Amino acid sequence: MPEDLVDLRYRLSRRRFVQAGIGAGVLGTLGRLSRAAAAQGRPAARPNVLLIIGDDQGWTDFGFMDHPVIRTPNLDGLAAGGILLPEAYVAAPLCRPSLASILTGLYPHQNRICCNDPPPVKGKTRDEADYPFMKDLPTLPRLLAPLGYRSLQTGKYWEHHYKSGGFTDGMTTKGRHGGPGLVIGRKTMDPIYRFVDDCQAKGDPFFLWYAPFMPHTPHNPPKRLLEKYAVDGRPERVAKYYAMCEWFDETCGDLLGYLDKRGLRENTLVAFLVDNGWTEGYLAEKTGGKGQAKGKQSPYDGGVRTPFVLNWPGRIRPGTSADLAVAVDLAPTILTACGAKPTGQMQGINLLDADARADRKAVFGEAFVHTARDTTRPGPNLRARWVREGPWKLIVPAKTDSELSGEPELYNLAEDPFERTNLAADHAERVQRLRRQLDAWWTPR
Repeated sequence: MPEDLVDLRYRLSRRRFVQAGIGAGVLGTLGRLSRAAAAQGRPAARPNVLLIIGDDQGWTDFGFMDHPVIRTPNLDGLAAGGILLPEAYVAAPLCRPSLASILTGLYPHQNRICCNDPPPVKGKTRDEADYPFMKDLPTLPRLLAPLGYRSLQTGKYWEHHYKSGGFTDGMTTKGRHGGPGLVIGRKTMDPIYRFVDDCQAKGDPFFLWYAPFMPHTPHNPPKRLLEKYAVDGRPERVAKYYAMCEWFDETCGDLLGYLDKRGLRENTLVAFLVDNGWTEGYLAEKTGGKGQAKGKQSPYDGGVRTPFVLNWPGRIRPGTSADLAVAVDLAPTILTACGAKPTGQMQGINLLDADARADRKAVFGEAFVHTARDTTRPGPNLRARWVREGPWKLIVPAKTDSELSGEPELYNLAEDPFERTNLAADHAERVQRLRRQLDAWWTPR
């Protein structure tokens, strides 16, 4: 393991970089298949979509990201057979706004789901005072439904009932995190298998949301996996987290294996990411022992960075791309692959379009407080905004945030991937230029 992963981006790029042909290859293949189907007088088969969302896992914590200890063979295989985008980010480093941005293709400041919980309302429970926004938003299930797609919600969700997000089927009927849906992965996979079987029997294309609350706490892995990681000198909490990462990978392998068994993998687009970061063990050590301060809820890469994987056997040419990506890209990517049109509000790009990725110069993100101060305006809930351009990342904290420094922070991630050295004072002109880009993207109100 090279020291500090400083050259991670470049090692990954050299290893399997085929950027120029990735997007063109998949879209060209889709076009040829559609024309061939039309010539035979039948509609082109629409792909199934499986969206796998990990929960509270650091961007380094996979075998395919060269973690020195954690083993994730199933996700490694998914990455090896598809596009790996290691320079990718979530829209916000907190689960509810992150998940809502994935589902809608809108940044939290656009869809207004910025925080995990709304402010307390006298005389109402937290559920009764909850956000009403999701039921009126253009979600992936709603946009795919006119094309005949059925959709299943499982696991982490936050929006209390699967129908609020437009899903035709689902496990969550109450609860903040996901209620009854949280048994998926840890206890059973049967609801997914039954849904897949029913869709296949009826000839319905499907969209599957697999967000199994893993490796999120409680860190209660099977004994066989904990024993594997519980070695002398490693804190028990770290061993449990590492074992949870492998347990999550095993459930992904079970799901992918089932699609293989049913003969569905070749017509299934699989997308993978994590809802937000986590700093434990290796990543805490590399961030100078600051641990969670640079992880979940923070604008640092420990909180906002996550690798993306897009896999579609025979349709996507495998390779690793150093292009920048952000979670709001997934909705336009999925919609385009399925033959639907992204909405005009969506700021993301189709990640299967190599030209669109190459034309992009920067990506943006935001961090908000856990419990909202104001549900009508995103600005009062803001902790920080950030922009990434090339290797440079600028973080601009909100003046009201008491935990961050209050001053802009600039990092060169090619040389300092764990954001130890703030270079803002040495690059005032770059800070000003990136700040203007950030303000042009979104100026808080």
